[in-house]
Amino acid sequence: MANPGYGKRSAPSQLPRDNRDFAHLPAREASIAAYIDRLPEGSDISVKTLAKHLPYGQCALRTALNRLQDAGHLRRGSECVANDEVLLWVTRTFFSRTARDDEWWAAFTRGDVPAEQPRRPTRSRAFALLAALGRTAPALTLSAADCTALEPQVGEWFERGATEAELLHALTDGLPAPIHHAPALVRRRLADKMPPERVAPAPRRTVLRTLECSECRSPGSAEALIGGRCRPCRGEAVATPSGPDGAVPSNGVRERMNDVRAGLARRSVTPRRTGCP
Repeated sequence: MANPGYGKRSAPSQLPRDNRDFAHLPAREASIAAYIDRLPEGSDISVKTLAKHLPYGQCALRTALNRLQDAGHLRRGSECVANDEVLLWVTRTFFSRTARDDEWWAAFTRGDVPAEQPRRPTRSRAFALLAALGRTAPALTLSAADCTALEPQVGEWFERGATEAELLHALTDGLPAPIHHAPALVRRRLADKMPPERVAPAPRRTVLRTLECSECRSPGSAEALIGGRCRPCRGEAVATPSGPDGAVPSNGVRERMNDVRAGLARRSVTPRRTGCP
């Protein structure tokens, strides 16, 4: 495993693993990608460590990782990690089994990509509450068929923001005696005591994340790092930044300062006029 922050980080919203995930890649790159894909989160995927476990040298691995980046499977960058004491920028290597384009990686950098949805459990939260209802109130013990029939009503309570404690209180508080038909009583209480919808404000997410060029390691925005490389490393000309009107060009600063010094020197040796005797 790598030191915290320096290992593999899986990108969100990947498709399920399949035998043809990397069929579009050359054989070497496909085998390396499949190996990285099966490594646990946080594993060291530097070329030095990969060379110890794969039948390729560091130069070949570096080339292969760059090709995985070109294909949209990998990005390198930094991310701000906060704890109770400090804000720390750590190096990240993001890997996606599903190939992504530059637009997707730009959205991921901004934090706009939705997190991967967890798998639905075999039994829903609503079914589990109904199945355990008899432990709180033995007179309300339900069969499996009763739980399945009442499950949608309890699910609607959860969708409206109700907690399990609120549901149990609504179903078990002030029960009549005796109870002749528990499913009918539960169904009636779920309908009569249905809470209003609670509209919660969407939480604000602040994501501090940046990418860096795979060649020169210069940081930059995702929009500027097309294919994971900056303009100079892609062989594109970089426009010289222009300053405000009247600003001295960077290549003329030295000459301008020499002129200023020469003017000050001439003023300092100008003879002082004296009055007539």
